[in-house]
Amino acid sequence: MPEKSLESKRKRKYIVILGSIMSGLGKGIVSASIIKLLLERGLRAYPIKFDGYLNVDCGTMNPFRHGEVFVLKDGSEVDMDFGTYERFMNKDLDGKSSLTGGKIFKTIIERERKGNYLGRDVQFIPHVTDYIKEYVRSFAEEKNADVVVIEVGGTVGDIENSYFIEAMRQLSLEEDVLFIQLTYIPIIKDSLKTKPTQHANKLIQSYGISPKLIIARTQKKLGKEEKEKISLYCNVESKDIFDDIDVAFVYELPMLFEKQGLFERIKHWLKIKERKQPEWKEWKKRLSNLYNYKDEVRIAIVGKYTKIRDAYISIEEALTHASAETKIKVNLEYKESSKLEKEGVEELKNYHGIIIAGGFGKRGIEGKIKAIEFARKNEIPLLGLCLGMQLMVVEFARNVVGLSAHSSEFNDNAKDKVVDLLPEQRRIAYKGGTMRLGEYVMEIKEGTLLYDIYKKKYAGERHRHRYEINPEYVEILEKHGLIFSAFYKGIAEAVEYKNKLGLGVQSHPELSSKFEKPSPIFVWFVRTAREKKLGRKG
Repeated sequence: MPEKSLESKRKRKYIVILGSIMSGLGKGIVSASIIKLLLERGLRAYPIKFDGYLNVDCGTMNPFRHGEVFVLKDGSEVDMDFGTYERFMNKDLDGKSSLTGGKIFKTIIERERKGNYLGRDVQFIPHVTDYIKEYVRSFAEEKNADVVVIEVGGTVGDIENSYFIEAMRQLSLEEDVLFIQLTYIPIIKDSLKTKPTQHANKLIQSYGISPKLIIARTQKKLGKEEKEKISLYCNVESKDIFDDIDVAFVYELPMLFEKQGLFERIKHWLKIKERKQPEWKEWKKRLSNLYNYKDEVRIAIVGKYTKIRDAYISIEEALTHASAETKIKVNLEYKESSKLEKEGVEELKNYHGIIIAGGFGKRGIEGKIKAIEFARKNEIPLLGLCLGMQLMVVEFARNVVGLSAHSSEFNDNAKDKVVDLLPEQRRIAYKGGTMRLGEYVMEIKEGTLLYDIYKKKYAGERHRHRYEINPEYVEILEKHGLIFSAFYKGIAEAVEYKNKLGLGVQSHPELSSKFEKPSPIFVWFVRTAREKKLGRKG
């Protein structure tokens, strides 16, 4: 206990990463890479991501507008950057790392209604900024963090994040805070242009903030001349300017920063001491496997949000993790389910594996069902995720059992609702945060494919759904050959085909996959796709 007391008195350090010039520069990947540098030195580092939108969380957002909704182990629905954090950190985070404008103002208004501010007119300064500082400090204490890395969503100059940036300015007057500017260096006629970065830095300076480090997103390395210009006009030393060049795999970025000495400059400005020397052994090995692969396979993802790849980023990354584990390169292509519905699925014969992604809404559902039927009949390895598993059951019930089957989500008048609303969902009035969310531990039947994959009887995976397999149909489906291989308190968690080439899971195993600890389901799928390529069955 005394030791913990001493720890609590230790001064915490904070790194605040600000985006400038434009959005979409990859602040999440930069933040995750910096956290990885800290973790490799034995430092306790945790992220906080601030998002300025007034939603309390990401749960009600359309993937077309905001990309994938990432679900944490505790059931929090958060920004897709949290997937990047976890994949780099090799750790599970909780919802306290996510701070949105909606969360902040909800709390402020609740406090005002309770009378916490009696006699005061509640204002952005000091009430909102004080709450943000209180939140950040208490988070650091609870996590016993050496360093908290704070990613400020959006771009400097946005109204949505201005009050949060002001809170960080105030925090820097009271704590050890290092500001990092992430910028973009455009290329015009093969010449790197630094002027936009200079103007963006002036805007940040107008907030009363002086970044000590500048990370430049570029397509080629900054030369001496470009660094000298940025140094002169942005009040930083040339050695505090770092390249963030485009890489084939995001997992290369920590190594890129390592080679440039980014940690040493963070160490200098925050006056921190590493507890151990970085090894990078496992990280380098897996990166090497991605380039020195022994074979490659073609995988199709059938989905309805294929116009925005961020909607399926966790599936992509889980496949990358499996590639790094197996040394099998995945050549990934997207197939719009509504297009398959209209034009047919014959083109799927050219793939060694098919993934049916999750989603909401009726559009493209019949295209997914046709893709499932094609994969089953042609013995193409198939992986159904969440809705993908439910549609595997619908397809089997229709085409093998002969039922007039559907999900009540899409046809409430169907004769055989083999997929139906979870009982607890029938009483729900609010949409936000009310699905079956977070990790649930399923019980796996021995002798099944799923048991072979996990090699244990119990396994936990993350969920995000309102509908389940109707338990009234399990017996008849099993009689016709569909295997139900896992359950959680009566809820079907997995189905599989007898030939071991088709697996559907109610969960989203892609969400728990890490670069150094890949999802066993995706490892199985990639290996099975290679077996298909080699002409082997089962």
